[in-house]
Amino acid sequence: MSNSALNNILVYNNNTGIVESMSPLFMGEGFRVTAAGDYRELMEALEEQNIHLLMMDVEFPDKGFISGIEMIADIRKRSSVPIIIVSADAAESTKIMALNAGADDYVTVNCNPLEILARVKSQLRRYTQLVNVCANIDRIYKVDELVIDDMKRKVSVDGKEVKLTPIEYKILRLLVQERGKVLSISQIYESIWHMQAIGADNTIAVHIRHIREKIERNPKEPRYLKVVWGTGYKVG
Repeated sequence: MSNSALNNILVYNNNTGIVESMSPLFMGEGFRVTAAGDYRELMEALEEQNIHLLMMDVEFPDKGFISGIEMIADIRKRSSVPIIIVSADAAESTKIMALNAGADDYVTVNCNPLEILARVKSQLRRYTQLVNVCANIDRIYKVDELVIDDMKRKVSVDGKEVKLTPIEYKILRLLVQERGKVLSISQIYESIWHMQAIGADNTIAVHIRHIREKIERNPKEPRYLKVVWGTGYKVG
């Protein structure tokens, strides 16, 4: 992607300084990077500007990471923009909490900058695909009372609209398109993230759980999104 109009990245709470170190890579890809000084500026930018990706840290020096997790959840209620967490906190529990709150990806500051760039490009590419209306994807997928309107990017269950994040939408649509077929964690991850699935189990599990909480009457006894133990997931 090289059109800067499609590559607007917003940065908030950049404790690690990773954005500065990656600036040459971002500039080389034509990304436009802006920073929000406080939470009010962050929300104003998301509401008023054409933002396509948010990078932020969950750790706040004076508040701890819990407030960061809560902030992700609050942002997700208002916006479907992809959120990538870049943090020095490598704890698996923090990563899972962030993903469960609505983050789309989580990387640590010691991650290879080229890998971070690949993840950013993947999120931007997917987000662009979701927000653009294309003539060849105006299909409606239906499994009993679960309906995906791919033209409007809407999901409904029993006639009630369900709000999914971009990644949740992609995962559910993939499984519905492959209805009845069991997809492994690696197949799901590589189809959605477009990169090799290394340590993807928790990432996929968190998103699957989140989708179930939104589309299932009883997530513990799912009607639509089912696990095939030792193999993967399927719809139907």
